[in-house]
Amino acid sequence: MLTKSAAHNRMESMKQLALLTTLWAFILLSHIPLLPAEAPAPEQPATYVGNEVCKACHATQFEKFSKTLMGKIFLFNPRDEREKQACENCHGPGSNHVAAGGGKGVGGMITFRKDSGESAKVQSEICMSCHQRGVQTYWQASPHANRGITCVNCHTIMEKTTDRFQLAKLGERTVFYDKRAEIEVCGQCHLQRNAQLYRSSHMPLREGKMTCTNCHNPHGTPNPYQLKQTSVNENCWSCHTERRGPFLYIHPPVFDSCTNCHEPHGTINDRLLKVTDPRLCTQCHMGTGHPVTPRGQNSVFFFNRSCTNCHSQIHGSNHPSGRFFTR
Repeated sequence: MLTKSAAHNRMESMKQLALLTTLWAFILLSHIPLLPAEAPAPEQPATYVGNEVCKACHATQFEKFSKTLMGKIFLFNPRDEREKQACENCHGPGSNHVAAGGGKGVGGMITFRKDSGESAKVQSEICMSCHQRGVQTYWQASPHANRGITCVNCHTIMEKTTDRFQLAKLGERTVFYDKRAEIEVCGQCHLQRNAQLYRSSHMPLREGKMTCTNCHNPHGTPNPYQLKQTSVNENCWSCHTERRGPFLYIHPPVFDSCTNCHEPHGTINDRLLKVTDPRLCTQCHMGTGHPVTPRGQNSVFFFNRSCTNCHSQIHGSNHPSGRFFTR
C-alpha cells in the first residue's frame, strides 16, 4: 500500500507526462503542412450542341422560329457554317447550359429578355455581327443606340409578326398592316409625332401610302434627324419634285427649309402649314401696301387661299415678271 507521499509523487509524474505528451503533439501538428481546400472544378469552355438538343426542351419556341425568315434560312437552308449553328448563333454555345440542366440564366447563355441582365450593347452586338452593312451601317453612332435602345425593342426574332422587318408591335391586320405596324413601333416612343398624324392635315401614313422610314432611317444616318437624304429639303424633294426648281426667283425661306412653313407630321391647318395663313406670311411680311388686319371683314386675306390668291407661285417662279411670285 502506497504512502501518502508516494501517491502524491506519482500524481505529479503523471501530470508532467500528460503535459509533455500534449506539447509534443502541438509541435508535431504545427509542422505538418495544411492541405489546401478542394477548389471547385473550373467550368469548361462551352461548345456547340446542335439544334436538335435545343429543340428537345424548347419545342414551342423552335416551331415558331422555324416559320420566320431567319428560321427558314438557319434551320433549312444555311449559307455558311455560322448559319448552321442556328439557335446557338445568337444565344451562344449551349453545352454548359445543357450540362447544368437548363433553366433561365444557367450556363452563360445570351438571352434577350428585358430582365436578362445583359446590357443593350451586348444584345445589339449579337445582331450587328451579321447586320452591319446597308441601312445598319451607322447604328453605333445613332441616337437610338446611344439611348440604350436594342434591336429587340423594335423587332421580334422568335415569332413571325409581319411579312417584312419582323416588327415587334402589330395591331389589327388591315390591307396595309405591315406599314401600320411600323407606325405603331415608332409611335411607342415618339408620342407627339404619333398624335400629329391624327390631325386634320397630315402626311398619308394612316392611309398606308407611306411610313416613317420613307423619310427616316431608324438605324442611323450621317444626316440631321436621321433623315435618309442630306437635308430636310432633299428629303421633301424626293417626292415633291415640282418644288425643287431651279427657279429664276427663289423664295428664301423655302430654299432654307421646308419646315419654316410646314410641319411634316401633321397640323390643324391646311397644307400642313405651321400657322394659318395669312399669319404665316405676316411673320415676315409686315403688311406693306396691304391691309394690316389679316382676318378683318374687308381684308383681301379673308377668302380662299389668302396671300396665295395673288402670290400663287410661293415656292419659286421662273416667269420674267414673277419677282413677287405672282405668276
